[in-house]
Amino acid sequence: MICHFIAIFCNEEIIGIAVSQFLDLSQIPSFGERDSCLRTKIRNFVFKRFGSKVLIIGNNMLTGQNAFAFNSKNPTKELVKLLKKATDSLENILKKQGNKPHLTIFKDFSTTEIELFNIQEYDSFYRFSTQPNMIFNIKDSWHVFDDYISNKNKKYRDQYKRARKKSEGISKKKMSLEDILQYRERIFDLYLNVAKKAAFNTFYLNENHFEIFKKNLKDHFLFYGYFEDNTLIGFNTLIKNGSDIDTYFLGYDEDFQKEKMLYLNMLYDMIGYSINKKYRRIIFARTALEIKSSVGAKAVAMYGLIKHNNPFLNLFVSRTFSYFEPKMEWQERNPFK
Repeated sequence: MICHFIAIFCNEEIIGIAVSQFLDLSQIPSFGERDSCLRTKIRNFVFKRFGSKVLIIGNNMLTGQNAFAFNSKNPTKELVKLLKKATDSLENILKKQGNKPHLTIFKDFSTTEIELFNIQEYDSFYRFSTQPNMIFNIKDSWHVFDDYISNKNKKYRDQYKRARKKSEGISKKKMSLEDILQYRERIFDLYLNVAKKAAFNTFYLNENHFEIFKKNLKDHFLFYGYFEDNTLIGFNTLIKNGSDIDTYFLGYDEDFQKEKMLYLNMLYDMIGYSINKKYRRIIFARTALEIKSSVGAKAVAMYGLIKHNNPFLNLFVSRTFSYFEPKMEWQERNPFK
């Protein structure tokens, strides 16, 4: 990954900022090992051959609008035009470095935000929608975690009680930088156990990823370990982001996950922390849509723009995108009274 920051100036004043990430997917050993069907094999071949170098305007490791922030005093569409010029310049810089992007992607935008791109400069891009962002809104009436539990209907209160009973014998620990360093290999194994089961991956973290985050973000990055008999069996991570909590990567031992309902208990713990600390929302991101829905998260549609930088191949992006994008059938739940 090669990262750049983009700044948009008016005279000497910065009036807009954006973040970009360039990914070389040819170095990814597998885009996902969960599915072994022919479609997956074709998708992996095509990406390796024709789409391995990707320039993303936004943050590929978080879900939601983390692409740009603009000064509210300036016309937004004018700034979006300038962002396109900056992206073109960045493509040329990468090309001179031998990293000409196959694909340029702008991600992730709400229904309202994506309308900013309805201008001529983006006519060559295909608008797409993938799995929704699961967002958990914390009600004003929830002052403590018990208020949230009381607000659930009987079926989902029973689910909570069952999950907590299953987790007996497991201890949870807020882990320091020293703890993360001590358990580095085990943490990475647990992370890979989950990551490799994804239908589609565009990156794998380095083994030292979490310690780097802890060193740099300090108390804004939370790492919780789950132990049984002094053995680390799972972990989850959170990022404090203003009034939001962003859920980050997690990992677990599959055997304990099934027996102890570990993932569901992690979700309850994330909710409990966020309510007790007076946050407004939890960004649960994509994946595991139904179980996140069962604890109260709501699906919010997200949109992006994609263009292949070969004009001929770009003609086929709209026709092939739905074929290569993994589909997820799931049922929305409503756990509240």
